[in-house]
Amino acid sequence: MQESLLHYIWQLQYFDYTDLKSVSGEPIQVLHPGYRNTHAGPDFSNARIRIGEIEWIGNVEIHISSSGWHDHKHHHDPAYENVIVHVVWENDLNVNRRDGSSIPTVELKTRVSQHLLLRYNNLVLNPETIPCASSILEVKELTRLSMFDRALMFRLESKAENVYQMLKLNHHDWEETTYQLLCRNFGFKINSDPFTMLAKSLPYKILRKHADKPLQVEALLFGQAGFLEDEHVDEYSQNLQREFSVLNRKFSLLERRLNKAQWKLLRLRPANFPTIRLAQLSSFIASQQNIYSAFISAEGYADLAALLNIETSEYWKNHYLFGRRVKGTVPSMGKMSIDNIIINTVIPLLVATGKMRDDQMFVDKAVSILQSVSSEENVIIKKWNTLGIKSKAAADSQGLLELYNNFCLRKRCLDCNIGSALIRPTPS
Repeated sequence: MQESLLHYIWQLQYFDYTDLKSVSGEPIQVLHPGYRNTHAGPDFSNARIRIGEIEWIGNVEIHISSSGWHDHKHHHDPAYENVIVHVVWENDLNVNRRDGSSIPTVELKTRVSQHLLLRYNNLVLNPETIPCASSILEVKELTRLSMFDRALMFRLESKAENVYQMLKLNHHDWEETTYQLLCRNFGFKINSDPFTMLAKSLPYKILRKHADKPLQVEALLFGQAGFLEDEHVDEYSQNLQREFSVLNRKFSLLERRLNKAQWKLLRLRPANFPTIRLAQLSSFIASQQNIYSAFISAEGYADLAALLNIETSEYWKNHYLFGRRVKGTVPSMGKMSIDNIIINTVIPLLVATGKMRDDQMFVDKAVSILQSVSSEENVIIKKWNTLGIKSKAAADSQGLLELYNNFCLRKRCLDCNIGSALIRPTPS
């Protein structure tokens, strides 16, 4: 028995309460089990319980064994003085309050369905990364969908929280925060760290001053990224070096500049080289006066896709690296990359804006956009697909990623609608 399961059993009253009595023989009637307390103090608050002829309102504490009361030092803690019932799996010790009065104790080990315990063990002891893999389709579709929606909202709120933390560090500057988030996601995992370092070493307010001069924006980004340290032979790279030399002195950037060695090119397709991503980022910044406003004012997916359909400067249309001209044309940013930036940059900004302004419209827009973005394809989504759970849009894949990472892998079946449906005494 685990305490989390006992909490679940008490909260949903999944036990036989026929002729329920305390271990000392007092009749017990649970009128309301109380509300789960996720902070310090007793496990449930504001419970309503009739003990004998008297109705009590107060807290409920739960332990596997009643001796847990002493093990956790509750007998010394005034926060536990208002506990009206002690719920335990097994009563192995009579416990009292600090004033010596006994606490009514309810023992549940003979009152819980063996079916419930068996189904719970089948889930939490299952070695599969998705514990309910063999039984998920037994659960009603409506129950599954409600959990996918819940997981999606958990993921969106978590991403919004990351935006709040960045905002705090940026003194509530939305444009600077958007720029940093965008830079990180232009790294596409492989180069997300150096892109993040670049954004912090080269503030957006500096780039913004030169947004009407695309060559200077490129010089700032490539120079600060460390790609202009070598001697270059073509006219374009020499122009960038000259521009960066002036701008570097103007803004004192040198001591924060990155080294070219910090960027990863190994096993990357040329279209994903950091030089190409920097060229695309430069063009985007030079084309927008306010990047945050541009993102949150976009009407929907089509507007965002058009916004991010970035055309680089002429040089980068036939170069992947400095001084190395290629045959043909370097492809523009692909749909998958655009979708990735929308999912990981625009959507968190919209949700964070909605939460900060208390305006549900922004959150609804974020969900609507995700429903228009193609589903992500990765190992985790393939696992769900093999179980018969199909992901049709990014709204689905984002929810499934959250469910897998923060519920399935952590065996949080009791917090999951699907797990609860499988565990409850009557099968779904």
